[in-house]
Amino acid sequence: MTDSKSENTVENHNVQTTDAKANDKKHKSKKKIKLAEGIAYRHIHKHPSKNRVPVYIKKEHLEYEKELHKLQIELMKLQNQVIADGSRILMLFEGRDAAGKGGTIKRITAHMNARGVRVVALTKPNDRETTQWYFQRYLKHLPSAGEIVIFDRSWYNRAMVEPVMGFCTDEQHKRFLKSVPALEEMLVKDGIKLFKFYFSVSKKEQRRRFEAREKDPLKQYKLSPVDKLAQEYWHKYSIAKFQMLNETNRSLSPWTIIRSDNKKKARINCIKHILGCLDYEGKLPVEELQTDPDYVVSGIDEINHMEENLMYPKRLHG
Repeated sequence: MTDSKSENTVENHNVQTTDAKANDKKHKSKKKIKLAEGIAYRHIHKHPSKNRVPVYIKKEHLEYEKELHKLQIELMKLQNQVIADGSRILMLFEGRDAAGKGGTIKRITAHMNARGVRVVALTKPNDRETTQWYFQRYLKHLPSAGEIVIFDRSWYNRAMVEPVMGFCTDEQHKRFLKSVPALEEMLVKDGIKLFKFYFSVSKKEQRRRFEAREKDPLKQYKLSPVDKLAQEYWHKYSIAKFQMLNETNRSLSPWTIIRSDNKKKARINCIKHILGCLDYEGKLPVEELQTDPDYVVSGIDEINHMEENLMYPKRLHG
């Protein structure tokens, strides 16, 4: 005869085990909570108290926040100099979808005086704008004295997105590539300091970021029908990028490629490149603004890399 007490003990044990597994699964399924950027660095020297709890973060993230804080102070010094001198700075941020352009722009402008910096992110042209000269709607946003203007995607839409997606004709695409170097030469010779950044993300990392956007309600606004075709048209975009670099990388208006699979490294190195290229009062020593060649690549080096590997698409960077 089986002891009823033993049966209860076994039954209770099974229930506890099942509950423990369920709790374990529930705990693992909980979404990771991210600290807002900069909090860890701001509180690193705070003293323990009953109202505080320890939070563990990676050392590399803390180092990133420390470095970013230092560079953002430099960006503020730069802006003060731009205002004092009446300089005009124009930055173009290009790259595939989910390459990290927007995040970098956000870190650049985070602590700047909003009156002296503008971010321009134009939507698709309306019926009236489609009848205008292609550059017309962009040129009205150029910087005045004492201004920094950042284009989150620029007239280079006609070099990649539009021809790949069929939003412009072959003739319009070719005409653009021939005319844009002359336009940029005029801007630079008129005194505008021009930066052209191309953020290069790998196909695998782009796919991972798209999947993350689909799951995160705070990022879903970034998804568009064009994004969904980015992976399918990957090689077409690579060819368009190669054409764009070949036709528009000029000594007066060169491209700077930012490898952006690691977002934090990409942001830090992009900001260092900007600061290293400009003079301003109280600037950090040159060695503290040196960029990492694994993350910052010249336009001509990227062209050479693509020429060598066009027949081997898997070797190409994004």
